[in-house]
Amino acid sequence: MLEDRTTAAPSATAWPAAYPQGYAVVDVETTGLARDDRIISAAVYRLDARGEVEDHWYTLVNPQRDPGPVWIHGLTNDVLRDAPLFPDVAEEFAARLDGRVLVAHNAVFDWQMIAREYARAKREAPVRQRLCTIALSKALDLPLPNHKLESLAAHFGVVQQRAHHALDDARVLAEAFRPSLLAAAAGGVRLPLHECRPLTEWSDRPAPRIGQQPSYGSYRPNSWRPSRKRPACPYPNPGRYEEGKRLKQGMRVAFSGDTSVERDLLEDRAAEAGLHVATSLSRLTSLLVTNDPDSGTSKVVKARQFGTPVVDEAAFGQLLADVEPADTGS
Repeated sequence: MLEDRTTAAPSATAWPAAYPQGYAVVDVETTGLARDDRIISAAVYRLDARGEVEDHWYTLVNPQRDPGPVWIHGLTNDVLRDAPLFPDVAEEFAARLDGRVLVAHNAVFDWQMIAREYARAKREAPVRQRLCTIALSKALDLPLPNHKLESLAAHFGVVQQRAHHALDDARVLAEAFRPSLLAAAAGGVRLPLHECRPLTEWSDRPAPRIGQQPSYGSYRPNSWRPSRKRPACPYPNPGRYEEGKRLKQGMRVAFSGDTSVERDLLEDRAAEAGLHVATSLSRLTSLLVTNDPDSGTSKVVKARQFGTPVVDEAAFGQLLADVEPADTGS
């Protein structure tokens, strides 16, 4: 029951002085997960120091390209055609973020997409810290079956109305974040805050023609795998990932269990970074990505047997931001 899952708010004198003074709970829907993908909708719920909602804001954004996986976000070319461009909403978006900690589910992804849009607009997002609610739920040791937003929402009794709609996802996250924040304050838990550094570089391939985006054309909603085969990785396997170091092009990466974003898109992002996406795990696998390292799946069991390094989805997202180029042999 909900009353068993919430925590009474600490008194004013007990509230941790080191906690931030305000939060911006953010969700963005995008054309995909790659460096050159674009934001197509964004929502912000502004919260005070104790997680109470102050206001909210939502906008569509015309990406000037194919909208990508419409079956996920529901935003078609017709819906987005008359939407403002990102530079047109950048100032209002920045006003919602200014002076606050950005809060998101798998926050490194939302931050990177936002930062790249601002870089394209020759501006800088006024965000200095971010907080990932996946990391916070781990710090609180919440008994969640996986790290999807729907599981976090269900734990706190929050009802989702339109999954993958930026405004509703942000609302759900804001409502789940408040009891998480109260629990952290009551338990003296240090918030998992990370620095946000502005991006000055991004990738922009020629925008695909509307309705002709090969990266998504063969996907089917709710399918476990894309129906097409990915091209073979052009780089040799440099060996296993070492903690504290960068991923390197050619590394073999396997995935196991639920992910907070669509598995197909996450795998495509890895492939576009130059990694070899493996469907099984062997002694040659460089890294296993899983949000549940204690599960008994065959990949997790084999990873233990082979000593394969394991990271969660949020950490993998951070590693993907800076993949080392393959050796050229020269």
